[in-house]
Amino acid sequence: MQGKGVVKFFLVVMTIVTLVQYFFILPTQKVEKAADEYARATTQNMSEELQKTAFKMKRAEFLDSMSSEEVFKIPMLKTYTYQELKSQQLALGLDLKGGMSVVLQVDLRQFIRALANDSKDPTFEEALNRASQAQKTEQADFVSLFADAWNEVKGDKKLAPIFTRNEALRDQINYETGDGEVVRIIREKADETVDLTFKLLKERIDKLGVTQPNVSLDESRDLIIVELPGIDNPERARTFLQAAAKLEFYNVFRIVDPGVQSAFLEANQRLAQSMQGADETREILRVDTTFVTDSLGNPLLDQIASIDTVYNSASQAGPLLDALTLNTTGAQGLAVLGFAKKNQRRYIDSLLARPDIQSLFPRDLEFRWSKDPMKDFETNELTDNYELYGLRLGRDGKPAMTGDHVVDASANPDPQTNEVAVSLKMDNTGAKIWGQLTTEAAQDNNREIAIVLDDEVVSAPRVINPILTGDSQITGSFSIQEGKDLSNILQIGKLPAETEIIQEALVGPSLGEENIRNSTIALVVGFLLVLGFMILYYGGGGIVSIIALILNIFFIFGALASYGTVLTLPGIAGIVLTIGMAVDANVIIYERIREELRDGKSLLMAVSDGFMNSYSAIIDANVTTILTAFVLAYFGLGPIKGFAVVLIIGVLSSLFTAVLVGRLLIDQWLRGDRTLTFSTGMSKNAFANLDIDWLGKRKTAYIVSGAIILAGLGAMLTRGFELGVDFKGGYSYNVTIEGAEVDAADLRSALTAAFEGNEPIVKSVDTRNTFNVVTDYQVDNTEPEADDIVMAALFKGVNQVAGGNLDLEQFKAPDGNGTHVESSSKVGPTIADDIKSSAFYAAIFALLLIFLYIFIRFSKWQYSLGAVAALFHDTLVVLGIFSIFHGILPFSLEIDQAFIAAILTVIGYSINDTVVVFDRIREFLNQYTKSSKEEVINRAINSTVSRTIITSLTTLFVVAILFFFGGASIRGFAFALLIGILVGTYSSIFVATPIMSDFTGELKAKAAGKDDKKGFSKAASSAQ
Repeated sequence: MQGKGVVKFFLVVMTIVTLVQYFFILPTQKVEKAADEYARATTQNMSEELQKTAFKMKRAEFLDSMSSEEVFKIPMLKTYTYQELKSQQLALGLDLKGGMSVVLQVDLRQFIRALANDSKDPTFEEALNRASQAQKTEQADFVSLFADAWNEVKGDKKLAPIFTRNEALRDQINYETGDGEVVRIIREKADETVDLTFKLLKERIDKLGVTQPNVSLDESRDLIIVELPGIDNPERARTFLQAAAKLEFYNVFRIVDPGVQSAFLEANQRLAQSMQGADETREILRVDTTFVTDSLGNPLLDQIASIDTVYNSASQAGPLLDALTLNTTGAQGLAVLGFAKKNQRRYIDSLLARPDIQSLFPRDLEFRWSKDPMKDFETNELTDNYELYGLRLGRDGKPAMTGDHVVDASANPDPQTNEVAVSLKMDNTGAKIWGQLTTEAAQDNNREIAIVLDDEVVSAPRVINPILTGDSQITGSFSIQEGKDLSNILQIGKLPAETEIIQEALVGPSLGEENIRNSTIALVVGFLLVLGFMILYYGGGGIVSIIALILNIFFIFGALASYGTVLTLPGIAGIVLTIGMAVDANVIIYERIREELRDGKSLLMAVSDGFMNSYSAIIDANVTTILTAFVLAYFGLGPIKGFAVVLIIGVLSSLFTAVLVGRLLIDQWLRGDRTLTFSTGMSKNAFANLDIDWLGKRKTAYIVSGAIILAGLGAMLTRGFELGVDFKGGYSYNVTIEGAEVDAADLRSALTAAFEGNEPIVKSVDTRNTFNVVTDYQVDNTEPEADDIVMAALFKGVNQVAGGNLDLEQFKAPDGNGTHVESSSKVGPTIADDIKSSAFYAAIFALLLIFLYIFIRFSKWQYSLGAVAALFHDTLVVLGIFSIFHGILPFSLEIDQAFIAAILTVIGYSINDTVVVFDRIREFLNQYTKSSKEEVINRAINSTVSRTIITSLTTLFVVAILFFFGGASIRGFAFALLIGILVGTYSSIFVATPIMSDFTGELKAKAAGKDDKKGFSKAASSAQ
């Protein structure tokens, strides 16, 4: 093998990098163990009813306090905080851990209306209404839909006059501006707003106390996908995610103002007296982060000092000033009252919020922390300290001015100082307020004005002179990017574009634990089955393939962690499928080596030729699978995108380990005259000397396939499909009913009445007393209380059949006991139509890409036609079976996103099989040119049957285990794969190849052709 040194180099580098990735888990686990111990210690005296919730809160508090602490150090290279380590580890999705997932639609309808200063123009309103209706069924972004709708209804009107009323747009739009240019400007502003909303949401979510949240932006559809593992307060999360950014301007107190510094000193003294020797446990986070370190300087977190919540009277500074450093010198600016480390802010807030402490400070003073850490006064480097400000409230308790009056902002470096400055422009009302505000500040000893975003101070510039024009400038320690971000925030102010939840899922932790257990069993059992089979069939070569397979899984999990992938049930399915498909390359190579050995070649020559002659089939088969996965990654949302990423990484890792590392291991072993077997006594002559007329059976195959497809089409037209909420919109709940034997029919009847005559789909889940309820009741209701209405109706129906003694709050809790909702999901009509369109485009693009790739590789359209015809065949058969048997088989056969992933996986698997057969046909057509086409094709199929059957068997092993042990939530997915693998194996031989043959003319003899009888005799005796 050429380039052994390169393979060894990459193998060593990848192994080291992956090991480091795994090693990061150890210090992270130490922090989380300490968090558990702290939460347990602080909640052990609470009642059982409060303990569970309090434990989660205290654990989150501890982890938040540790987020910026250095917990691991690579000597002379880098130190890591807990948050940095956690971000480089594999995160579990909601279906494995429990939590909440939402898809947010940025409301660009209201944004465009705001840009037009709430224009009442009837044509403008009609265009907005039409765009909103079209958004429910079309893939285009809202601005494009608005432009299309405007062109339909505008008549002789122009768009520009509607937007010239906005002062911020007058520099870009005048009465002569064309509609196309206006739309371009609107789209530019909309893109900025969507991107800013996404960034602000990411910052907000960090404050929710969620470990490893996953937030992503789908720019093409203005969708923000948010996953919050472990969230236990869905109502708070909904409010938190949908609130608009709040920009405010305040006058401030200074540390030198009368009574301010003395109030801090008095507060500190009063706290020391009240907290010294207190008996009760206080709701105050006091974590001693003084660590004992090992010889390398790494903190030993097991040695964390006492986590006592009672103030230690031995402290010299006092309870408040022990955590907060007062800005007595004014070095940080007089508006900064003090500063403290990030993990002390919550503790300081709890002290300052005490009524007896609040009374010491002016009534109109409100404390707020800086958004970013402060910089060292001398070195200008960022520190871990945050600044504390005292905002001066107006008489009505409100800020002096809000961001509604900022119409424009920009960031540019000052040419004299090179300091980044943010320039502001106010509207007329804002200019008057700003003028009065700055005049008062300038006259009051050049006092500062605090700019506050979402209750955090982003800047507090000092006012030197009154600003009467509505123009001003903010200077600070901004980088160019920071200045630009701040200018964007100030320009948009309180976001005119709100967000709407159009899809939501809530999964209880108990359901997640069961999924982890079942999926782990499937993974391990499937893996062991494949290992056992490879040894029994290939002997010594099987051991090499096992080593390659273990390396493959080792690299896959490391790569997924470093990539920041969120592992979900479809992702685990992708790993299980990768295990089954990873042996495919080994099987192709080993079967070719066995063929070369039966040809009489030496072991070394057989290995060399076996690898060389296998590359073409392996590359073609894997490229087509990756093409399918790329289509999934592009069109899929959430878990489906994760499945595609797993599949792509798995295929690439399999190619490296099976082909390159496998060859390296075999060559190393064969050095020194050692031998290696590629068969056992049981498998030595398996599938040898096959002489089957496959093409002669194609008419029978056509009849069988045609009958199955016709039956499926008939079922689709008459019975339809069991559409999941992904495709029709609605609500889906998994409800566990304890203490009562309930029949699905009785529950359906009770819920039909509760849902005002709207009959839901009710199915049993596994063998437990758990039911899946799917309904489109209130799905078109866009009011905020719609979810509560549906939940109340669900509760009413379940309560009726469960005895009538249920509690609504306990019923709603995903981690509750007794009868409760274990998981739920909501898909609005807009996202349902979007998913249907995405699924359609995904299938079409996958087939188109495969057609083009086959055409390029084989240079004949007949090969592409046969391959795509087989894929259509496989898809129709799987769809037909799902239509025929839904409601008959004892498990769900829903058509949802997971099913689309299964279909596209089947397409990739089927084309994998087909390409291997086509590759051998092409080889034999070039080799044996004097025989009939049918003889050549039959011989080629006979020589690849062993590979086809063995690969299908190994993949079926793991998919069957996934089907039987993977749990109800993934059983339909696994069933689609089972059917697809069987049908795909069949279609490669009985559909793709015959169609290709029927559309190809007879072969013409070549002078260089071999003696066909001799050649075929030899080929038959050495068939795989």
